[in-house]
This record gives sequence, C-alpha cells and structure tokens, in this order.
Amino acid sequence: MKFGVVIFPGSNCDRDMLDALQHDLQQEVVALWHKDSDIASFTTNDCIVLPGGFSYGDYLRCGAIARFSPMMQSVIAFANKGGKVLGVCNGFQILCESGLLPGVLLANANQQFVCKNVYIKNTNDASATPLMIPIAHGEGRFYAAPDVLAAIEANHQVIYRYCDAAGNVNEQSNPNGTTNNIAGIKNAQGNVFGMMPHPERACNAALGNQDGVQVFETLLGVIAQNIIA
Repeated sequence: MKFGVVIFPGSNCDRDMLDALQHDLQQEVVALWHKDSDIASFTTNDCIVLPGGFSYGDYLRCGAIARFSPMMQSVIAFANKGGKVLGVCNGFQILCESGLLPGVLLANANQQFVCKNVYIKNTNDASATPLMIPIAHGEGRFYAAPDVLAAIEANHQVIYRYCDAAGNVNEQSNPNGTTNNIAGIKNAQGNVFGMMPHPERACNAALGNQDGVQVFETLLGVIAQNIIA
C-alpha cells in the first residue's frame, strides 16, 4: 500500500503526517502538491491523506476553497472509484465540503480554538480501549441533518467518539459540542474516513504518546479488508 499526502497552501500538519507514516509506520509515502492533478500511480488499494492546517487560510469556510483545487478533483474521482481517502482535522472539513463525507464541521460550541489531549473510542470494536489523541481546531463540531445523522448511526459510520479516560461517552468528555460525541466518521461505502483528532501527533515515544499508532493500524486493517484483489 502507498500513501499520498496532499499539501495545500496553509497546510501545517503535512510534515507531521509524512513523518509519522514513513518513519513511525514504515509506509511508502509520496507528497502531492495541490496544483498538480496526476495520481495515476495510485491504485484503489492505496490511500490519499488530507492533512490538518488552514488550507487557503480557511477563507469562506474551512475547506471550501481546497475542495476546488486541481488535486482534489483527482482525489474525488479516486474516492468515487473506491480509492481510500483519509482526512484529518482540516482534511475532514475538506472531505465534508467535497461531498465525500456527509455533514459539516461547525464552530466549536464555546466559540474558541481548542488545543489539548482528549480521549477517543473506536465505536465499532467493543474490546477497544480509549486512546489519548491531540486535537487542535476551532471548527470541529460535527453536525448533520436529523435524517442524515440517523443514517450515519444506523450504518455504523461513526468510527470514533470522544470519551473520558475510562471510555465513558458523556457530555463532560465532549470538547467542542459535536453531535453525539462524534470525533470521526466514514462514508457508507467504507473507503473514505475523516476525523478531527490528530493521530500523527501521537505516533512516537519521543512525543510521549504512541496511541496514534493504533488509530493508523485500525485504519490499515479496515483498508486491508476492502482491498480489491
């Protein structure tokens, strides 16, 4: 499997993502520039990553301009063919703006930028333990219309929820007012993933936290299950 990390003007987590994938997870990684559009070397068994940051300065709305970049046109086509796509923080916002994921990311309920460690829980694995993963966002409050939200929940598309250190999903563990404590979702087809927390910032012992490795290993496991022979 090969990973491609898209770099937009305003991306500031691209190097973190590249380093975590290449050095901590020993994966093949290629940097992709937003003005380019050629991803012919990637197969639907590979994964394109949209990193965190402030693409195009977050003008209009977070991710609204990035959605129209030449590279994103190729990424959208890639995803629609079954290619794997992961968006983290601003990348999650771009995926929602692109229509590759349902819902939107709104301003945090407290109207303030939040930067701290939080706990998240894999909602599709009853044996999963809470993971401590950093967040850093001002617009991370997931929202979807009631019928869309009902479909997301019914289809088990929520991949992570905010929780406390013991794994309890409650209001006190919700850092931004997001609906149903949602920290990350996937599309109905299971090939596009978005999350607000930053697993790439928790993949190395030098950082004092390696819980992010489990996030990527879970993702790799899901992708492996959907590999096209």
